[in-house]
Amino acid sequence: MSINKDDWLSTLQVDGCRLTSARRAVVEALAESTHALTPVEVFYAARSRYPVLGLVSVYRTLEKLEELGLVQRVHHSKGCQAFLPAGQGHQHLILCSRCGKAVLFEGEDLAALFQTVAHQTGFEIKEHWLQLYGLCADCK
Repeated sequence: MSINKDDWLSTLQVDGCRLTSARRAVVEALAESTHALTPVEVFYAARSRYPVLGLVSVYRTLEKLEELGLVQRVHHSKGCQAFLPAGQGHQHLILCSRCGKAVLFEGEDLAALFQTVAHQTGFEIKEHWLQLYGLCADCK
C-alpha cells in the first residue's frame, strides 16, 4: 500500500492547495504507515515532522485527500474511522484486529453473492466495499 508522496503533493497543488509544512507532514505520515490511521494517530505521527501541527489541519488535509480520491475512510476495529491510501482499481481490505495492519487485496468475482443479496433484500446493488478483519501473520 505504498504511495508516491510527490504525486500526492502534486495532486493537492493542482487542486489549488498550498503545499504547507502541515500538509506535507500529514502526507508523509500516511505514506509511511502500513496501518489505517485515525486522525489522532495521523496527528501524532505527523507532529514528529512538524511540531506545531494542529489537529484541525490534519482533519482538513484528510478531508481534501479523501475528496481527491487519494485516501479512503475505513471502519476501524476500535469503532472509529481511520484512513489509508486508496486502492487502485477495485480492491478490498483486510485489517488485523490486534495490531491494525491494513492490506488491500484483489477480490474474487462476487457477482453471485450480490445477486443473492439483491434477490433476498429487493435492493439493486450499485457498488460495494468489502472490509474483513482477522489476525496478520505477525499476530497469529
